[in-house]
Amino acid sequence: MKRSFAIAAICSTCAMIGTASSALDYRPAPVAQLQGLDKITARISTFEVPVGRTASFGTLEIRVDACYRTPPEERPESATFLEIADIRDNDQANRTQLFSGWMFASSPGLSALEHPVYDVWLKECLDPAEGGEAAEQGQAAPENP
Repeated sequence: MKRSFAIAAICSTCAMIGTASSALDYRPAPVAQLQGLDKITARISTFEVPVGRTASFGTLEIRVDACYRTPPEERPESATFLEIADIRDNDQANRTQLFSGWMFASSPGLSALEHPVYDVWLKECLDPAEGGEAAEQGQAAPENP
């Protein structure tokens, strides 16, 4: 009994060490590149939002609180913390909080926005200093077909 417990403890310790060594090295990025789908018109818009800023997409108000990405030598991954609210008629009293949490570029369905008209997901986190271009702050720009 004691021997099987010791073996289980050693195996779990080795598994934790293996997991820790394969953890991704996330670095902060100043701009989140998001994509939004209007399900009514079937149009996809790509827009860039600086961290700490808010963007509008249809009736949605999207705030980016953090954006992180891995360095180029590691497996590509981006993660952002978003707060998304639905605002009707430009009235803060009709504000409905829809989403607050982390979104990952490699797994958009893991933590997705649930809305009957709009989908929003993270495309990637950008650093304009490293060659990424930032568009108009907080403005949605339609993607060219």
